[in-house]
Amino acid sequence: MTAIDKYEIDVLPPEKQGSGEFDNGKITEIKPIDFPHGTGRGKRIGPLFYWAWASANGDGIIGMHPHQAFEIISYVLKGEIGHTDSLGNKTRVGEGGAQIMQTGSGVYHQEEMYGERTEFFQIWFEPNLNETIKTKPTYRQLTDEEFPVDEFDGGSVKKILGEGSPIKLVADSKMEEIQIDPGKSYLLNQGSDRLKAIVVIAGKGKLSLDNEKHDILKEYYITLKSGEPISTEISNTGNEKLILAIVEVPLNVNYKLYGEE
Repeated sequence: MTAIDKYEIDVLPPEKQGSGEFDNGKITEIKPIDFPHGTGRGKRIGPLFYWAWASANGDGIIGMHPHQAFEIISYVLKGEIGHTDSLGNKTRVGEGGAQIMQTGSGVYHQEEMYGERTEFFQIWFEPNLNETIKTKPTYRQLTDEEFPVDEFDGGSVKKILGEGSPIKLVADSKMEEIQIDPGKSYLLNQGSDRLKAIVVIAGKGKLSLDNEKHDILKEYYITLKSGEPISTEISNTGNEKLILAIVEVPLNVNYKLYGEE
């Protein structure tokens, strides 16, 4: 169980994150949240189990492999990715779209990347595996246009997972893409015993909470753990849009997590 008095902030540049490659190096990745046995400093927190940022210059493939029980989203940042699975699905989705697998009792799939430049996130969420392993695996895909976007003075919030989104997982989870214009700021609010995990997709900014201030750049991974309600200001200090992917989950769950004794 994780206990936080007030809040904790951790900032990881890409060189402190995990790394990997597929298809003889055609696909490379950094891992803000590495697997438990991985070398990256960022590790699972609550039901947020894994987060990779994969990139390819040209076509690449991650061949057929199995998954069980976890809920997995692939979110496209640039280009187009494909999906083929043992359920009979064979699809493609472009920038801003997502593929969602609730892997249940088990499914095999492969990922394909097309074109000059492709980038996507793959994020694993952990529900109660003892329960979800008994369920039928499912696959769903959404385009960029199917996600709602809220505007604010100086930017926008795209609802990808959870409240306000068309996707709701079994695991307690929320995901948004925040875009902040140059010279503007956005206030992140979170409740007690929660985590916000943030990856900087583009731009540069400053994160401020009480007397703490942290510069953040592209590919940085930031965790905000709160023991009580907090409000964190994120300001765009650059000349281009500051774009952030933000996942929120509870710090603790009422079921046994993978690897726990």
